[in-house]
Amino acid sequence: MASNLLTLVSSMKAPLSGRAGRFAAGALAALTVAALVNRILARKAERDNPAAGQFVEVDGVRLHYVDRGSGEPVVLLHGNGSMIQDFEASGLIAMAAGKYRVIAFDRPGFGHSTRPRGTIWTPQAQAELIHRALEQIGMTRAAVLGHSWGASVALALALNHPKTVSALVLASGYYYPSMRTDVLLLSGPAVPVLGDILSHTVSPILSRLLWPLLLRKIFGPAPVPDRFHEFPKEMAVRPSQLRASAAETALMIPNAVVICGRYGSLTMPVTIIAGDQDRVVNVDEQSSRLHHDIEQSHFQRVAGAGHMVHQTSPGLILAALDRAVAQGRIARVA
Repeated sequence: MASNLLTLVSSMKAPLSGRAGRFAAGALAALTVAALVNRILARKAERDNPAAGQFVEVDGVRLHYVDRGSGEPVVLLHGNGSMIQDFEASGLIAMAAGKYRVIAFDRPGFGHSTRPRGTIWTPQAQAELIHRALEQIGMTRAAVLGHSWGASVALALALNHPKTVSALVLASGYYYPSMRTDVLLLSGPAVPVLGDILSHTVSPILSRLLWPLLLRKIFGPAPVPDRFHEFPKEMAVRPSQLRASAAETALMIPNAVVICGRYGSLTMPVTIIAGDQDRVVNVDEQSSRLHHDIEQSHFQRVAGAGHMVHQTSPGLILAALDRAVAQGRIARVA
């Protein structure tokens, strides 16, 4: 991408003249420099944070995952813009691995997993990918926990492959279409051509500058736990991951439109968890409504918690997993 911008700068210099030409050439040169710097920083982030798990190849996608512990299987799916290290930093993987076999994936385009450009990575497409990956790993049935966008993937997996999912734990999810001005603002890097330029030049810089504000929004009103400093910010602001995140933001509302009418068909045990002061999704419009639509669901509001409830209350999430695994076991016997 950086070399393409450099070519664009060179091609523009000849026909441009005067003040406007100098300004345009200067702007293009600045974008080229930004692209080069961002590429260097992205490579450094990947060297500083090497893959800690294993890889499975599924339909041309190289999926990174960690496999910890032993016992009944549990699958963890992270939210938009995140990666396995989110669950690592929360302590949830270590806590759960003391009881269960825990599989946590880097979803396509995040962490160390690839995201081929020829596919529209809807929750349904990702659910198919995860299903095939689990088959290759040798895991035929598991309790599945999804946080935020990962909850949409978990739901799609349960709806399309109910025999694979023994129980669901859905944390801080977005389930029903609603008016979201932030979707338009954050989807820019997903736009073809323009999005590539933005994600390789301006977006990483803005993301670093806005990082403290983002953390206050997603964690608030709870403070950011000290352990979250283990989360590799520089991995999250790589151009490739920013583009993947923007694409998922753009798909959020359309997916809710397509899938929301199917929730009532779920038959496995479902636990719904949400911070009662979530600043990212409206709890009453989303989690509470989902609880109403899924007859056998259990809904837990977490007082004083925001969107990152798995970070601020990992013990509560583990307790929900315990309940889900136990309920799934009972349902299997019945």
